[in-house]
Amino acid sequence: MVDAARARKIADRIQRIVAEMLDRRIKDPRLGFVTVTDARITADLRDATVYYTVFGSTEDRAASAAALESAKGLIRSEVGRQTGIRHTPSLTFVIDEVQENAQHIEELLVKARQSDAEVAQRATGASPAGEADPYKAPREAEDDDEDEE
Repeated sequence: MVDAARARKIADRIQRIVAEMLDRRIKDPRLGFVTVTDARITADLRDATVYYTVFGSTEDRAASAAALESAKGLIRSEVGRQTGIRHTPSLTFVIDEVQENAQHIEELLVKARQSDAEVAQRATGASPAGEADPYKAPREAEDDDEDEE
């Protein structure tokens, strides 16, 4: 087990190595416009997860996933050579869905703003139901005097 700071440094290094490999050395035609967004490694440095996004359709994503899977051995050997750690971690490629989640949140916020605008428009010129002052007024002092007798 290593400390968290060292594991984070190794994960950052793995992220850079994989990004450089995809940019310069992997020439698979199935590989689309892939961006490595993050890499995480376990505390025992045995397994690394590399997160990536693909610009394009779902077919482009599937083709890029297949290309990454086929190039996994070459990328892993380069990670082992450049990091210099005793055991080269096994690599797992996971598509990062942050962009889709952010887009969904933006859509929900637009709907919420539209709903708030509709409610505000309906509320203009509306009067409250019931009395103007719905809160009970405290009893007057003379009512208290009558209760004591």
